[in-house]
Amino acid sequence: MSTGKPAPWTFRSRFRRGAFGWRGSKPAIARIDEALAEIRAAARSDPVRGAEGAVLFLEKLSPALSDVDSSSGALGNATAAAVATLAPLIGAAPVADSVRDKWLERLYAALENDDPPYIESLGDHWGMLCATPALASHWADTLLPGLQAVAKVRGTGQFAWFRGTVASYSALYAAGRHQEVLDLLAQEPRPIWPCLVFGARVHAARGMVDEAIGWLQERAGATVPAYALASVAEELLLAAGRRTEAYARFGIAANPANTHLATYRALAKKYPELPAERLLADLIASTPGEEGKWFATAKTLRRFDLAIALAQRSPCDPKTLIRAARDHIDGEPHFALEAAIAALRWMAQGYGYELTGVDVLAAYRHAHEAGERIGVSGDVARRLEMVLADVGPRSHWMRQILSLPGR
Repeated sequence: MSTGKPAPWTFRSRFRRGAFGWRGSKPAIARIDEALAEIRAAARSDPVRGAEGAVLFLEKLSPALSDVDSSSGALGNATAAAVATLAPLIGAAPVADSVRDKWLERLYAALENDDPPYIESLGDHWGMLCATPALASHWADTLLPGLQAVAKVRGTGQFAWFRGTVASYSALYAAGRHQEVLDLLAQEPRPIWPCLVFGARVHAARGMVDEAIGWLQERAGATVPAYALASVAEELLLAAGRRTEAYARFGIAANPANTHLATYRALAKKYPELPAERLLADLIASTPGEEGKWFATAKTLRRFDLAIALAQRSPCDPKTLIRAARDHIDGEPHFALEAAIAALRWMAQGYGYELTGVDVLAAYRHAHEAGERIGVSGDVARRLEMVLADVGPRSHWMRQILSLPGR
């Protein structure tokens, strides 16, 4: 018989302190994804329970990952994405300020003990987490003494840091105390990037969007990645309803992803009013000399002629081409043929990583199979001979694999 109580959180036992070893980055990322799915599922039926789970998960995250080698950056990206996913969920939960304030106290304690710093981006979302201007103002008053004490020490030329720095700016901005944001920035000789972002938002909130972008561009240091600057500029223009300009000036630079296909999808989701052909053409034009890297994106969009043109224009990963040929022999044999020949061509010219004889044989076999499907076997044989006749770094090795006479 049901007791009416929700089931315990599955992630709770998986994120105990030191749960992942030195080489635990990959399993940790998988567990993070599972935890996010569990929390989001709970939030769909019970937003308050989902938010409670999000607070608990963020408390446990850094201690659980404390022993992991995160030098690749993948784990840091995953934890930042987790914070960005869960902060709105917590902020939107319909709870009394007294409950929310207890959540914030727990989250701030986790932020203070965030070592290694996996949830440091939580400060960027502090105003959102407060949910109301009144609670944001309360937290601004709570955090400001620490920020001011550090500023005093820094004024003597000594190093000092306050964990609540970004959270202070975020709370002030959410509380509508915009002039205080600018006054604090004016007192800081070298404000860090997340704090500058709130200064730009203040200018934009006053209707000075262009001035905000220019102000940010002037103050961004050499260590600020171009995509970060573009992302904030795009955000300000979109908030002002200037979508065409946001895309034209900053859209591509602001939305890089782990793969070219993911970059296209991010833009397509953000700018659904733009035709797929326009987005893809703009992305291809943004990487001159690297057109072949957009092959997989064009193929996924079923722009087969364009995909082959891209693969022929500049180097494309042979393994990607081989998989494309294999997967499309039945449905798109002309495309499969050209993809297989392109794979052999780029392999012969020295492109591709960790290639083996299996790759060479597969590309050769797919080319012949596709040729047979469309009745051009003789032409395919001549084209393959021409490709392998090139004096390239791997041509001799490839001919040996295929048992072809040397040249």
